[in-house]
Amino acid sequence: MEAFQIAAVYVGTIVGAGFATGKEIVQFFTQYGSIGFITILITGFLFIWLGTKMMLIAKDIGAASYQQFNEYLFGKKIGLIVNIFMLVILICVAAVMLSGAGAVFSEQLGWSFQIGLILTIILALITVFKGVKGLVSVNIIVVPILIIFSIVISVDAVVDHGFSFMKGENGTNSIWRSLFAPILYGSLNIALAQPVLVPLAREINDDWVIKRGGFIGGLLLCFILLTCHISLSSLPNFTQYEIPMAEVVKVSLVSMYGFYVIVIYGEIFTSVVSNLFGIQKQLETVLSIPKHFITFAIVSIIYIISQIGYATLIEHLYPFFGYLSLLLLFLLIMKKRRKTLL
Repeated sequence: MEAFQIAAVYVGTIVGAGFATGKEIVQFFTQYGSIGFITILITGFLFIWLGTKMMLIAKDIGAASYQQFNEYLFGKKIGLIVNIFMLVILICVAAVMLSGAGAVFSEQLGWSFQIGLILTIILALITVFKGVKGLVSVNIIVVPILIIFSIVISVDAVVDHGFSFMKGENGTNSIWRSLFAPILYGSLNIALAQPVLVPLAREINDDWVIKRGGFIGGLLLCFILLTCHISLSSLPNFTQYEIPMAEVVKVSLVSMYGFYVIVIYGEIFTSVVSNLFGIQKQLETVLSIPKHFITFAIVSIIYIISQIGYATLIEHLYPFFGYLSLLLLFLLIMKKRRKTLL
């Protein structure tokens, strides 16, 4: 049960606005045609291997936050620079997720964008103040629904369009980019998962539980990526849409569209909570003020940035953040555990 809880948090942390809408899946995989299926498998392997290794190392050194983990990985001086970059990235991504939540309310429900933001902030604060238990609880609810829904949509896409996802042109100019995409995507998301998985691993005493949790979580992430890729490949002109998965549902499963909106919001909400939780844990270790004040200050900054929107970040800044995270990926591969190598 503990392994499944770790897996649920792992999936819920990585799945966010770009993942839920299908935008980042198009950006890193589906736009490259049939090779996207293979590169998703590579990404899945990275999630299983390096996500698990990160948690095991964090447990070995007793890291309470990603700051301590990065100092162990990079050394204190470089680790300080990396932690500052991580803090900026986390705040930006949290703001984008929050903005995505507001967009769901305004575009899909016809409510005010600001009401969506404020309601999401209130729910996120309640969850974060419950600590790890709150984080686990919300992911245990949302993640299984996400998996079931992704299966239903992909099966419908295969029934209607066959194995079209295994076809598609891969232009010569995009071959190297498509092969590098899974490494970029893996490094970005493992870095973003770090603030949540590191303190979570500290609370688990059993290596076996961490290994199984990392394996199940990485496998589920790979599976969800594959099912979404299959669904998106069946949509004509999928690169033109900001929320391509919604277009898939409109075309193939209109009756489930309302439920899908709830699923999107649930996915975005888990990422808002995960990022907020990670930033809070980080700042708690360096600031000697009550954590409630820290959390409210973080939320205020995120709220201001969230007014910008999420599409630009996914299309332009996500790859940039991915490049910044490549060094983390490399050191994580090279680093030996204090006990054994994973």
